[in-house]
Amino acid sequence: MAILAYRRAVHTAVLREVTRRWGLTVGPPFEHDGEWAWVAPARDGAGRELVLKIVKWFADTEHEADGLRLWDGDGAVRLYAAREYGEAKALLLERCVPGTQLKQALPEPEQDLVVAGLLRRLWRPAGAPFRPLSQMCDEWAAEFEQKYAAAPDAVDRGIARAGIGLFRSLPRTASTDVLLCTDLHGGNILAAEREPWLVIDPTPYVGDPAYDVVQHMLNCDERLAADPAGLATRMADLLDLDPERVTLWLFARCVQESPEWIELRQVAARLAP
Repeated sequence: MAILAYRRAVHTAVLREVTRRWGLTVGPPFEHDGEWAWVAPARDGAGRELVLKIVKWFADTEHEADGLRLWDGDGAVRLYAAREYGEAKALLLERCVPGTQLKQALPEPEQDLVVAGLLRRLWRPAGAPFRPLSQMCDEWAAEFEQKYAAAPDAVDRGIARAGIGLFRSLPRTASTDVLLCTDLHGGNILAAEREPWLVIDPTPYVGDPAYDVVQHMLNCDERLAADPAGLATRMADLLDLDPERVTLWLFARCVQESPEWIELRQVAARLAP
């Protein structure tokens, strides 16, 4: 409760400041499943329909504004302004209308096409200030090893070793590095007026494009359970990627998530090389 009250206090102070600075009228917040974000509709003095997002700083939010600035509305929502306030950030964003989530609007096979089309547009060369994908993977691998040490029976030892080894090595063997979204799935793609679909809430890193299709596949529960290798091959074909490499990434990520995501343990076993 103390942490929640603290977050609310931070958001309230930032909201008061950016409302004054940017001349905004702000409505009630959207229903939002993000733990550290406060998101609400807003309108500026010119009458533009916007979104105000206030986030607590942590690794996933560090370069969201930088990524949106680089993409400049090409496949993602436009960023109009951003400011940092200590450990909080405020982003003023394009509002997607009607804002329907892709996962609610289309069946999964059709979502595949939208995801692939957006990824092709988002992938582009990038350097500083974006972090390498290897940094994220090393941090997540270390977290996995701590969880696995506490529950070694959760995953077969050989599968665990192979999967987390790949999770560390794959980022370092990519033939191409591009700016990645890393958290692209049907809940982070919204219907809009400017374009049919736009990406929100990116977590940009620079690295292997074969990684960037994994989160979408993890959200395709039935197809992932029924034929994970076939799903990986389909997404690889849509993006002209190496199917074997996409499959290895899916296997590695399933292992990495397996201590807490029980359904992925069987998927990892089926994909194990």
